[in-house]
Amino acid sequence: MIAKPPRAWQRMLSGRRLDLLDPSPLDVEIEDIAHGLARVARWNGQTKGAHAFSVAQHCVLVERLSADLSPSGLTREARLMALLHDAPEYVVGDLISPFKAAVGISYKSLELKLMAAIHIRFGLPPKPPIHLEKLFKKADIASAYYEATQLAGFEVDEGKKIFGAPPAALKTPRLTPLPTAEAEALFLERFRKLSV
Repeated sequence: MIAKPPRAWQRMLSGRRLDLLDPSPLDVEIEDIAHGLARVARWNGQTKGAHAFSVAQHCVLVERLSADLSPSGLTREARLMALLHDAPEYVVGDLISPFKAAVGISYKSLELKLMAAIHIRFGLPPKPPIHLEKLFKKADIASAYYEATQLAGFEVDEGKKIFGAPPAALKTPRLTPLPTAEAEALFLERFRKLSV
């Protein structure tokens, strides 16, 4: 008897079935992304407040920080890529960096396939140009510092040691974890403004 291959697709609330091993842009919907990201907790939920700080909120913050870090400004397309920088987490969750390192390259490959399908679905290049990837990473690390020191219990000195001090040009955001419905709406609103 031939063994049936394991199921590799995720059913979305939109009714789409996203194949994680061979994702199609046709199976990507922004409402599914927003819904999932609003329910994925940063820091594995180890944050202060009545609600988790969601990946949806983190993505909105990284988009803003990316724009603030770009002296010449960013195109709408670049800002949309910044907003979607963690979009694959709507189906794979937010694995903390130490765990991603332990899982290795196969996880990164899966994440990159998902990201390419998401980008293509919304008319973006499958992969951001290197200069934008570097900018998004810088904004992502600054976001991690703010989240760590405001929400995840890190002392300022500890945050600086692990993440580095954010660039002085950035205005420190005040972070407040939102209920999932509000985080979802915030992400969708930002997406719609950037995709006009």
